[in-house]
Amino acid sequence: MPQANETVLEIDLKALKHNFNHLKSKLKNNTKFLAVVKAFAYGNEASEIANYLEKLDADYFAVAYVNEGIALRQSGITKPILVLHPQVNGFKTLIEYNLEPSLYSFRTLEAFINSASAEKTNNYPIHIKFNSGLNRLGFLEKDIETIISTINTSDTVEVKSLFSHLAASEDLDEKTFTLNQINTFKSIADTFEKQAGFKPMLHLCNTSGILNYPEAHLDMVRSGIGLYGFGNSEKENKNLIPIGTLKTIISQIHHIEKGDSVGYNRAFKSNSVQKTATLPIGHADGIRRQYGNEKGYVIINNMKAAIIGNVCMDMIMVDITNIDCTEGDEVIVFDSHTTAEDLAIAANTISYELITGISQRVKRCILTS
Repeated sequence: MPQANETVLEIDLKALKHNFNHLKSKLKNNTKFLAVVKAFAYGNEASEIANYLEKLDADYFAVAYVNEGIALRQSGITKPILVLHPQVNGFKTLIEYNLEPSLYSFRTLEAFINSASAEKTNNYPIHIKFNSGLNRLGFLEKDIETIISTINTSDTVEVKSLFSHLAASEDLDEKTFTLNQINTFKSIADTFEKQAGFKPMLHLCNTSGILNYPEAHLDMVRSGIGLYGFGNSEKENKNLIPIGTLKTIISQIHHIEKGDSVGYNRAFKSNSVQKTATLPIGHADGIRRQYGNEKGYVIINNMKAAIIGNVCMDMIMVDITNIDCTEGDEVIVFDSHTTAEDLAIAANTISYELITGISQRVKRCILTS
């Protein structure tokens, strides 16, 4: 990998391919694979990643919002794109870009049918979201009869899939809850099929569902975090490779005396003669304030350097007292060895928050070999 001379997020497509193939190996041949590329592909680079996954033959893509789907279409993605949380005011544009909505309430269902009618569509694909226990979005099983009668008022839409979302598939202590969710969704699907007279595609599993509940793979699975190298457990992490390496450099080195303070609010005060390095990365780049005051760390010449004082908007300061380094040296914030999950745990958060929070002002560098 190239030596950094500024703050950069390197994205390793070879690692992405490894993760995709590993997750696919868990599936039956006829189970479709949906790649979740919302939030800039979990803080990476959605267009490059989606185009690469399309070449690897991912069957479907998912984004959170309509504008994310538009960006994928404009980058050349031709496979179906499911919009997981579309807003009513974006339905006309969603249809214009041939995106497929998740409809999760009667308000969204009726509004989309109206939009589809106005655009004179016929059998436009929609996905019906059911709440099986996460209690975030979705219809309930008791709504099925009304859903079907609402859809049957016109021929503008066609139910392509029914789906739900697992709440705790990574936590085997919650296995009873997850199995109940799976059974609830299967009951919903059976009831819908009997009342509607046809069977839509069914999907329920996220990354941990793929790994822990093969009986729930159904017609399609959805993977987000697993594609980017995290399996939500120590065991599964060994089979995946984090695709992102966040690097920066040392801008300046300071020698400070006992009693000197570092950074805003004098949050760090030295108890001895020390050496510090200032790095050009801060909370505006995604390194939030919770990583300061010696909770977080970076790697310099294979050694940990604690983040001292408060994280600034554009800079952090680290303790390099016992590290042999010079200005301009490369610094690893996280990579495939000292991972984003390791750093997140140190600050009592999760890898999802850290990687999706990397600011768009951080340069992305795509590695293909």
